[in-house]
Amino acid sequence: MRASPWLPVLLILALAAYLLPEADVPFLPRVNVAPRVDTQAPTPPVTLPEDARALFDKSRPATVRVESVNTERNTGGIGTGFFISAGGQLLTAYHVVSGGQLFQVSTLSGRSYGARVVAFDASADVALLQVNGRGTNFPFLNLTTRAPRPGETVLAIGNSGGDFLQPRRGRLLRLNAEAGRADFPQGTLEMTAPLAPGDSGGPIIDGNGQAIGVVSYISLDGSGQTRRSYAVPVVEGNDLISALRAGITNDVPVVGLIFDSVHSGQTDPPGAIILEVARRSPAEQAGLRGSTFDEQDQLTALGDVILRVNGQRTRDANEVITAIRRAKVGDTVTLTYLRDDRERQARITLVPKASVPDLP
Repeated sequence: MRASPWLPVLLILALAAYLLPEADVPFLPRVNVAPRVDTQAPTPPVTLPEDARALFDKSRPATVRVESVNTERNTGGIGTGFFISAGGQLLTAYHVVSGGQLFQVSTLSGRSYGARVVAFDASADVALLQVNGRGTNFPFLNLTTRAPRPGETVLAIGNSGGDFLQPRRGRLLRLNAEAGRADFPQGTLEMTAPLAPGDSGGPIIDGNGQAIGVVSYISLDGSGQTRRSYAVPVVEGNDLISALRAGITNDVPVVGLIFDSVHSGQTDPPGAIILEVARRSPAEQAGLRGSTFDEQDQLTALGDVILRVNGQRTRDANEVITAIRRAKVGDTVTLTYLRDDRERQARITLVPKASVPDLP
């Protein structure tokens, strides 16, 4: 991720706001910070039917643009979020804020506020933020109290493509969709809404004006166009929302490895190739090695290849991640890996992902 030349300005603004009381199925990635868009543009470019226009106009003030800044790595990103209480509680996708240290939200009214992460569930990819609003009474969306119905039309509001809080409509295809990768949330809502990077964390709204989901990831076709969009279901009073409102953090266990998704499973024997070992991670302390590259970023040597986790055969990165996530933070796992045609083992204690800042 390259840092934007506008990032130093954002750092100053975000810090000031924070200190005031105020084609496979990829995640919608954090994107480079872009110059601030016109937050006062009154007319959305998308043509909507009359009922959808009324729903959009009613829901739009409760949605926000979320900006996340990592001051150590000099990187930032943009996503979407929405208020779920008048007191400034805000839902977004966890991957929008997981790598950040300072957070700023921009509202339809043109105001910007600092915010902090107060709870999250990494496996569900949902985070709860608290906006510093000095007693401001924020417009908010009610969460649904019923199960959504496949076939119904849904409305998303997001910030992709340089837009500011614009509508994207689609149809809800099915409930409880299972992701094709272990590091994506399972049991999601599958939709036809044409979402893109920047829409992450935004609301999926039903015809009653209630939020039924938080945008998480997309599926692309061969030409790179959005084929399907996925959102984590949210229901008022369910276990996920109750835990977030109670301030509970639920992280996933990691060893600190970034895998080679291009060559994964293509070795002999097949296994998960380590692309990079995160700094200050248990994997680094255990001496695991990633792939090496020359000055032109050409691959010169493959990294260690994970073959088994606790004796269980793992043929690619997805199987390694699945096996690790069956354990808990604090558990010790044994990784069997191949280096220089020789099998080796490493015993590694799992840590929460948030404690390894270099992981994407």
